[in-house]
Amino acid sequence: MTSETAFSIRPATPADVVHIHAMIVELAVFEKLEHMVVATEALLHDGLFGARPSCEAIVGEENGEVVTFALFFHNFSTFLTRKGLYLEDLYVRQSHRGKGFGTQMLQRLAQIALERGCGRFEWSVLDWNEPAINFYKAMGADVMPDWRICRVTGDSLTALAERG
Repeated sequence: MTSETAFSIRPATPADVVHIHAMIVELAVFEKLEHMVVATEALLHDGLFGARPSCEAIVGEENGEVVTFALFFHNFSTFLTRKGLYLEDLYVRQSHRGKGFGTQMLQRLAQIALERGCGRFEWSVLDWNEPAINFYKAMGADVMPDWRICRVTGDSLTALAERG
């Protein structure tokens, strides 16, 4: 942080949903996955602030402008028999990269994990995103070479649920 820039991190509020949603779309474009985005501000608001929130978010502001977000939730490790903190997405707007904001966001999430008694803090990264992989390794993360994400969605999810 320079003396010219005021950067702060805080929990997201309902007023931040519009900014987070816009950055989710930016992230999808960056990852070449915009065709998969069905998120709306209403759905995001429900996930973060509805009757039964399923996730949380923090935002980073530079001089009062929301320029980064991290969306996360708790999971559970059967081997550790402790909850963990899972980072679904961390995004820093292109024009605000290189200022250390991503590092500060990860540090804050690690603090939250420790404050909540989590046994681990984890996330996924696309295998082609070498800058992110190198950044995460520099932060002390281990990229798990033997693990692959398995996902069932849409019609496949329905079909799996209906198997008898």
